[in-house]
Amino acid sequence: MSTEGFDITQTIEADSTQVNADELTETPRVVTITGVGKGTADQPVNIELAEFPGKAYRPCKSMRRVLVNAWGADASAYVGRRMAIFNDRSVRWGGQAVGGVRIKALSHIDQPITLALTVTRGKRAPYRVEPLPDEPAVSKIPASFDAKIAASSAEQCVQAREYLAKFESSEPERVAELLKLVAEREAVLSGGETA
Repeated sequence: MSTEGFDITQTIEADSTQVNADELTETPRVVTITGVGKGTADQPVNIELAEFPGKAYRPCKSMRRVLVNAWGADASAYVGRRMAIFNDRSVRWGGQAVGGVRIKALSHIDQPITLALTVTRGKRAPYRVEPLPDEPAVSKIPASFDAKIAASSAEQCVQAREYLAKFESSEPERVAELLKLVAEREAVLSGGETA
């Protein structure tokens, strides 16, 4: 029997249809909402996440209050939005710290939000949620383009300029950076100074 290359990660995952605190660490994980539906009386909201196919995030009442305060009551508007969730190991249940899924940051908010949320029966504490920065745009110009410029011929430099012109409006900074490399290569090819 061979055990080489046998990844046992799936054998330690909770057998569940929901995202559990144990599946997360204290480091926030950014997730994207793909759907929101009604749940049961105990867990009335199911939030489907792209990163956890087949499982739903079922926010507790406090986290539902965060979502309503930040994004409004119409859950259909949540689709496509992102949040950073984490395992807050200080969450208590039955008098013991058991951990729970909490929201650290949300997209579509301009500034931090602080709410007074229930910590224990009769006790409230401030809870802060940060704005989640937009995802960095992925360049349509291949990362290998830089290296290709360094080995380009004069004709390929002309083709590079034509290619980069297509992206001047969508990626002006990246194009400017690459056009500088093209100009430096053209200077080398024409016998000018090297950069």
